[in-house]
Amino acid sequence: MTVAAPPSVLICAGLDPSGGAGLLADARVVTALGARPVGVVTALTVQSTAGVMGVRPVDPEVVRDQLELLLTDVEVRAVKLGMLGSADIAQAVGAALHYTSAPLVWDPVLVSSRGSVPLFAGDLGASFLALVPHLTLLTPNARELALLARREVTDLDSAVIAAEALAAELGCAVLVKGGHLPGGEAIDVVVQAGRRDELAGLRLPGGEDVHGTGCALATAIAAHLARGTALVDACRAAKAYVAALIAAPVRPGRGAAAVL
Repeated sequence: MTVAAPPSVLICAGLDPSGGAGLLADARVVTALGARPVGVVTALTVQSTAGVMGVRPVDPEVVRDQLELLLTDVEVRAVKLGMLGSADIAQAVGAALHYTSAPLVWDPVLVSSRGSVPLFAGDLGASFLALVPHLTLLTPNARELALLARREVTDLDSAVIAAEALAAELGCAVLVKGGHLPGGEAIDVVVQAGRRDELAGLRLPGGEDVHGTGCALATAIAAHLARGTALVDACRAAKAYVAALIAAPVRPGRGAAAVL
């Protein structure tokens, strides 16, 4: 007897050998939330729980060939992009995504919070031109939001203003993540054209030091979208899921604790 497969989520992300973030962690999140992961590795990292020491992007032509073949075979219900590594890879991914109309969540991993190694090389503007036609939700951290919106981000109010400008420029939704912003609560805000939705949450002590929170959040949103959940509800459910992981992190090595 053939059993129907769970909805598939396409993951395009870097490979973190420690398993705390990137494609390995993303696949575990998708599975835990009742969907089925498929995907390609965009970059190899020299990384441990102590931090990122180096990045080696994959050949963009290989990434595009893998994605095009996959997407002409498997119907994916959502797409999650993580670290792409270079503008060339972003353009390769953007070209291949014309084979699907599934909602796309992009966690634009541009700078490492655990090391000084650059995680993206090339023209960021060209990358956005390639990906924006497919983009549903962008989930930058505070530093990435300031970089992308070309505005100062110091608190929740300035972050929301920056997100509104970015959402208007890109024509997609932007998730402001409050965990790394000052304040008594960890409030996230889903910003869309003419609309703001606040997602309340408790600030968990030490949560900003747990590895993989951004990856897990974006992936959980994609998994909920794949199962037919509306965008704001998907963000709310993903926030609760990641909060539970932050409250009970694992410590697989001698460095930072991780969500998984």
